[in-house]
Amino acid sequence: MELPTANVDLGPKKIEHEKEEGPLLHCDFCDIEVVHNLAQMFMPGLACACVDNTTGDPFNTPGFVAVDLRKEMIEFVTQKSELFVAESIISEGGPDGEALEHPFDIISYFVDEFVNSKRNLWSQFSGWLLSDKREDKIDDFIQEMEVNGFWPLDRRETLAKDLLKNVDFKSSFHCSMSFNSAEDLANHVDACDFRTVICQNEGCNVRFSAGQLKEHDSTCDFKIVPCEQKCTANILRREMDRHCLTVCPLKLVNCPFSAIGCRSTTAQSMIRKHCSDDIESHLFLMLKGIHQPASSEDLQRRVEQIVQTSSRSKLAEAKDVRSFKRIVKDLEVKLGSLEVSAEEKTSTEEVAKNEDREENRTSAVNGVNKEDSEHRK
Repeated sequence: MELPTANVDLGPKKIEHEKEEGPLLHCDFCDIEVVHNLAQMFMPGLACACVDNTTGDPFNTPGFVAVDLRKEMIEFVTQKSELFVAESIISEGGPDGEALEHPFDIISYFVDEFVNSKRNLWSQFSGWLLSDKREDKIDDFIQEMEVNGFWPLDRRETLAKDLLKNVDFKSSFHCSMSFNSAEDLANHVDACDFRTVICQNEGCNVRFSAGQLKEHDSTCDFKIVPCEQKCTANILRREMDRHCLTVCPLKLVNCPFSAIGCRSTTAQSMIRKHCSDDIESHLFLMLKGIHQPASSEDLQRRVEQIVQTSSRSKLAEAKDVRSFKRIVKDLEVKLGSLEVSAEEKTSTEEVAKNEDREENRTSAVNGVNKEDSEHRK
């Protein structure tokens, strides 16, 4: 049958022009992450189809049907991907329809459709699809295919690229540029946002498209970055949390004297300065624990006495509550007993008397109870 020639200009000029320009050359780059994820998804899909197709059949095994089902699967998803854009335009009114999804989701759906179509009756109605044994058998078959090199990764990635280009009509995940000469294409390849690059941070071997460099660099665990707490250190991003929580000099820590009531927090590198600057307040808190009945005025006078009769450097030597308390007690021995005001002394004596009366009353009650108990016997 002859091809129609109506409305087709086959004049000499156009033919000569096409011969001069030659066929268009297309850039072959795609989003390497999407391609890799698709390639990794094909193997489990094929394993599911093989296992579900042969389960309950004593004459077939997953390995026996793998070659044929792989061929059918490739043909099925390829045909679906080629029709995807046209079907989307019809169903959604155009390529911008909101129902269209990410290429990975679209192709995954095609693979699931194929897997579902290959389930035999036993698999569909026996409860096999929900069994743990099915998952184990699929995992074992995936491992068997990988060990035997049944479907190499590079071949799966080639298929993934073709499918991706078919469904990615917006060119969000592949380069759609074409060129008239190999030179133009070569110049473009060196600058294409979809060309594959490897992270240059030492220890990171992640591959991604060049256009994603900035995004990857902002999260790469192996990038050396300044300390988040603004110290002078530059460290690996992956070690940031440990650095900030342990060795960072600007890590906020509680005062060593928090056990006796100091509520200050300060940078780890400034803790000694804090202890030196706040000797009087720490002294007050320590004396308050030692001389509980004493008034604030009496304790404050005692603080002044200790500071006047000893060097601040000696008190600043204390690194914790225990050593600080020992120094304070040694200084108090030299100063003698704490002088308590008359009003405070009276109050203290009254408290002591009340405690004695309460103790005597308790003893008397216990004695009566004992006599009653003996009388009953």
